[in-house]
Amino acid sequence: MAGKRMQVANETVDKNKLYALDEAVKLVKANATAKFDETVEIAINLGVDPRHADQMVRGVIELPNGTGRAQRVAVFARDEKADEAKAAGADIVGAEDLMESVQGGTIDFDRCIATPDMMPLVGRLGKVLGPRNLMPNPKVGTVTADVAEAVRAAKGGAVEFRVEKEGILQAGVGKASFSEEQLAGNIRALVGAVQKARPSGAKGTYMKRLAVSSTMGPGVKLDVSDLGNEA
Repeated sequence: MAGKRMQVANETVDKNKLYALDEAVKLVKANATAKFDETVEIAINLGVDPRHADQMVRGVIELPNGTGRAQRVAVFARDEKADEAKAAGADIVGAEDLMESVQGGTIDFDRCIATPDMMPLVGRLGKVLGPRNLMPNPKVGTVTADVAEAVRAAKGGAVEFRVEKEGILQAGVGKASFSEEQLAGNIRALVGAVQKARPSGAKGTYMKRLAVSSTMGPGVKLDVSDLGNEA
């Protein structure tokens, strides 16, 4: 049944067409027919080689309409900072005990934040957290003394993005249940943040191809010029 549904959905999308954002969002919502609230994601093919340090693209953006997903946030902190994190709504707060839990294979969180003094401890978890894009990093605001604000941002819809091998960047921009206006607003915000994060080593066309899709739906190619960002 799922295969037949996908075939029908594919027939609604012209694979050779670059769609305006509003039209693309409408198509994605129409094709999100699964029995659960599908996540809407954007995939951006960037003209960079992330193997070179001066071509790495990463950052964080607080989506104007949130993500539609409850984020579980872990914070490495002690004493007063631990109390601040808990008061701000952190789901897990700890130090050595949290490190041991993660080392033991328990990673029950979507975002990880740490105070600067905790990084020697957190650094031991690089091989565990790194591959999952959970390693705290000052460049995206997850290594900070202001843990309360970092927790609020993570809970409120902050999305961390990072280009992977082959120059592909993928990120969730909401749920299929969002309105067309909410999804379009989130997509514009994310694309704008990626544009601002353009590295010094990027030459030529920066944003090569963009596509948006739901979890179970076909990809819809976006017209870059319609997003108001220079390629």
